[in-house]
Amino acid sequence: MSKNGISLGLALAFTSLASTAASYAPDGRSNAMGNIGVATADYLAAPLYNPALLAVFHESDDVGVLLPAIGANVKDADSSLETITDLQDTAENLNSGSSQADLNQMNQYLDDLDGNQPINVTAGVAFAVAIPSNNVSVSIYGRGYVEAIANTDVAANTGNNYADVEARYRNTDVIVTGFGYTELGLALAKKYTIYGESFSFGVTPKYQILQTYSDITNVDDFDVELEDADSEVTAFNLDLGAVWMKNNFRTALAVKDVLAQEIQSTTTNKTYELNPQATLGLAYAVEYFTFGVDVDLTKQTRYVGEDDDTQFARVGVEFNAWHWAQLRAGFEHDLQDTMEDSLTAGIGISPFGTLNLDVAGSYGSDNQVGASANLSFTF
Repeated sequence: MSKNGISLGLALAFTSLASTAASYAPDGRSNAMGNIGVATADYLAAPLYNPALLAVFHESDDVGVLLPAIGANVKDADSSLETITDLQDTAENLNSGSSQADLNQMNQYLDDLDGNQPINVTAGVAFAVAIPSNNVSVSIYGRGYVEAIANTDVAANTGNNYADVEARYRNTDVIVTGFGYTELGLALAKKYTIYGESFSFGVTPKYQILQTYSDITNVDDFDVELEDADSEVTAFNLDLGAVWMKNNFRTALAVKDVLAQEIQSTTTNKTYELNPQATLGLAYAVEYFTFGVDVDLTKQTRYVGEDDDTQFARVGVEFNAWHWAQLRAGFEHDLQDTMEDSLTAGIGISPFGTLNLDVAGSYGSDNQVGASANLSFTF
């Protein structure tokens, strides 16, 4: 038996801005703060969370460029990737002269894979160019992510001799289903004073590309690599946002993807839904400290018929050391219990207030981790 290693090469073609999940934004600052952002994102990242925040900026802020922003999350609840690696390692040298212990170990690895929860990998990229203004703030941005789900289909155990074990291994498959998302948008926002209260409203008309992927491969050749889409849908959509600012407090509401979309895979017949997602944000922000809470008011359905809905409550904090360095932490909880609770943390470095480097990591368990980073420039 031969072995091909596992690669998590999630092909993120920047020409199409790759693919990304509807709620997934690879932003190192917000990711470190529990993935909050509806009331706390800066003007550069505003289109990823709430377009109204594009008009919330400091007087010293001018043109800003976010490029690149990248991130990835992996959930492997039953350690299937580790088991497949061990299985392939054992299979590499297995032959008719192999010991009974090796044959039994092969069957054990296959038993361990049988019935495991899916492997879920999400990876994305983003960019933005923003021009804040007291008239109308403008941002041209794009983001994309790919979400891959791998399920194992383990063949029945018919015995522990070489022929039976080899046949079982050869008949065990991994089914990979993927969803790709790309958006290009123009975010617009403006501040208003209404009855003495300060508000900001924003809108983002955007062009979307939704894609599905599917592949079935033998466990010996398992490779989570999404290359050619089996179906594609393009659409026009809108994001809406509002922020009410009272002293150092903010109350914000963002509605992403106002027009519901769906796409059905021509290979698997599975349907992926992209429904409107409303999120409420609360924040307390002063010069050297920010605290925020985001709560999804609606759940994200994703694959119809799959138990993969998500709906998050998030909290995060940032300490800013004289605008030269930042320390961040946060926590997020999935109200639908699809994802495990996650702790997040990260740092920012912003010398001279011109170059900004943000790095974040998240930890839900040994089997659910994530990381993101972004580089931005302000002039």
